[in-house]
Amino acid sequence: MAWFFFGLPLLRSAWMPSSAVRVWLLRRFGARIGRGCVIKPGVRVKYPWRFRMGNDCWLGEDCWIDNLAPVGLGDDVCISQGAYLCTGNHQWDDPRFALIVRPIRLGSGAWAGAKSVLCPGVSVGRCGIVCAGAVAMRTVPAYEIHGGNPAHFLRLRRFQSSTLSHKENTSCNELSLQA
Repeated sequence: MAWFFFGLPLLRSAWMPSSAVRVWLLRRFGARIGRGCVIKPGVRVKYPWRFRMGNDCWLGEDCWIDNLAPVGLGDDVCISQGAYLCTGNHQWDDPRFALIVRPIRLGSGAWAGAKSVLCPGVSVGRCGIVCAGAVAMRTVPAYEIHGGNPAHFLRLRRFQSSTLSHKENTSCNELSLQA
């Protein structure tokens, strides 16, 4: 109850510009959050105790982590503005409309674009991308870019090593060269 009446409204608040306070608040309610993370105003996390986020991640304005089941983010993950990660759905062929919950996982270097939707059970592999506005209903393999509704394969993600920092080279580029 404390989360829903105190924690969540404070987390979502636009008058508090501090990402550090949002990180602190989520940690106090059981989230495991790495160092160097940025959490923008308007972010919603249903159950912080079911949320794990690696180092140097970004949660953009108004993204919604609707985590009836666990949601896990690796290092260097970006969840852009308005993205919706939904771990619950209903069994439409059941007359009782039974609830189904499945975890969501984004590997290191992955990106969920603005206004994208990740459905229950979706995993995005290392450095994979779900494009802006896409609806991912199935797993996105490592280094693949998926877009559309439903999301489908568009192309492989490749990196130009001259434009990457040392950290990015170690995060995504080493496997990209093998692909």
